[in-house]
Amino acid sequence: MLKKRNAFTLLEMSIVLFIISLLILIVLPNLSAQRKSAKRIHGDAMVSVIQTQVDEYSNDGGKEDVSLEELKEAKYLTAAQVKKAHEQHIVIVDGKVIKR
Repeated sequence: MLKKRNAFTLLEMSIVLFIISLLILIVLPNLSAQRKSAKRIHGDAMVSVIQTQVDEYSNDGGKEDVSLEELKEAKYLTAAQVKKAHEQHIVIVDGKVIKR
């Protein structure tokens, strides 16, 4: 006599894979948008941090037109911050930090 095995049918497995595919199609575009938003917010935060450090440098007696490298040498910025600023095309022009 043949034993009946408890298992999923091909139709049930196909339905499950279809549902998983739909969920992936819904979630992936949202993740991409969230990543872009996070990068934009991080860039804005970097501009704010660097502008604060430029202001501190000039208040402490330094010149107003300063470069990222001068801020790094004076220990107002870390090497990692300067690297990120270069990656995000952040520059200092006439004492104002801008993102190009």
